Amino acid sequence: MDLKICVLPGDGIGPEIIEQAVVVLEKVCEKFGHNLTTEEAIIGGVSIDAHNTPLTQDTIDKCLASDAVLMGAIGGPKWDKIDKSIRPERGLLGIRKALGLYANLRPAKLWEELKDASFLKDSVIGNGLDIMVVRELIGGIYFGEPRGEGVDENGERYAYNTMVYKESEVKRIVKLAFEIARKRGSKLHSVEKANVLDVSQLWNEVAEEVSKDYTDVDYHTMYVDNAAMQLVRNPGQ
Repeated sequence: MDLKICVLPGDGIGPEIIEQAVVVLEKVCEKFGHNLTTEEAIIGGVSIDAHNTPLTQDTIDKCLASDAVLMGAIGGPKWDKIDKSIRPERGLLGIRKALGLYANLRPAKLWEELKDASFLKDSVIGNGLDIMVVRELIGGIYFGEPRGEGVDENGERYAYNTMVYKESEVKRIVKLAFEIARKRGSKLHSVEKANVLDVSQLWNEVAEEVSKDYTDVDYHTMYVDNAAMQLVRNPGQ
């Protein structure tokens, strides 16, 4: 198999980590007979230093022309006080949007043999923990418009953001979560704030509709504040 990976070392510890990650990739490809090609591009603070923007079209094009992207870290104290419109983090949001990276999969696994290293009680950990958090990345408040800041008639500063989700955006992330749940014990919790947010009410409605196609999955909804508590009280649920 021929594989092309765009490498984005980024800032801080990123280059150090990515250098070793590429070494591992090369060894894996060598062992299993794959042909690996890597192409490096810049993003974040180093891109600001070079081009006064955290994400260039050249970097986007290189990522789009690759089979996968391997990224290190973005940002650092050096760029904390620059204009917020070109902060390093804008590069991360931009590459997510440009590549259509709508799903962030965050596995959290704790083996029973390592439970002594956890701050949770033995009674909570049980035989170990295995959780997958599926997070939507390119909708919602991070990308909603309008956004900005201003000064009112009394001279007081204010700022605002807009949280928007389309039905199609909710449906695709929920479907992915159900598909993953099917492979991981068939249990899924949708975490939101539907008692306050209209966006969360739409989220719940769409998720409920999608759930009808996954009757084999044990599906529940949960408010985000309760979910935070349940993660430390009973994460195995």
